Amino acid sequence: MTDQYVPRLRQRFLEDMRIKGLQAKTQTMYLREFTRFLGHAPDTATPEELRAFQLDMKDRGVGAPTFNNRLTVLSFFFATTCL
Repeated sequence: MTDQYVPRLRQRFLEDMRIKGLQAKTQTMYLREFTRFLGHAPDTATPEELRAFQLDMKDRGVGAPTFNNRLTVLSFFFATTCL
């Protein structure tokens, strides 16, 4: 992964959110948390890694509203930005 790859991916994610009229700050924070959990670019995440992230959130006691918001952001990221 090059140093320029992640900023381009992040920029596209921000643009996609702006197009949809979504607030970028919270969504970006959630995507950043997922990226830290993975240790690599989020667009290369496997279904097993996404499942492990969900289990990690449950183990840490993340509440249902936050849990669901994070999954919504990831769904948007994969369905819109990664196409």
